[in-house]
Amino acid sequence: MHDLVLVLHSWVRWAAIATGILATIGAFTATGRPTSRWGRIFPIVLDVQFTLGLVLLLTLNVFADFGATMRDPIARFYAVEHGTLMLVAVALSHMGKVLAQKAATPASARMRALICYGLATLLLFVGTPWPGMRDNRPLFRL
Repeated sequence: MHDLVLVLHSWVRWAAIATGILATIGAFTATGRPTSRWGRIFPIVLDVQFTLGLVLLLTLNVFADFGATMRDPIARFYAVEHGTLMLVAVALSHMGKVLAQKAATPASARMRALICYGLATLLLFVGTPWPGMRDNRPLFRL
């Protein structure tokens, strides 16, 4: 099961990054309120990705000896740093959607969505394990 979830998590990352970029562009180019399709899809894709990541984290048993996990830079990245950045990205995607809906004017709605979606997408790029990093993850798992 772990291998299947890892492959799904690897492929859904591309959907999360793509919808983040499209939601940010949609908020930037919106003429009215930025309630584009991508602004609604982005939090959903991130929720799916985050759920897959939680399943991976819980199946790795990193919490059995957390001291050893913290001493290993790769294990620490996945157990703490990666998860924290992605949790903040998920929260920002939901905040962007809600704050844009509750804004008084279309201009403030666009600005709120642009900031939240843009920051969430930036965190996705920063927190994603790219090839060439410590554990040299592939771009696509098969």
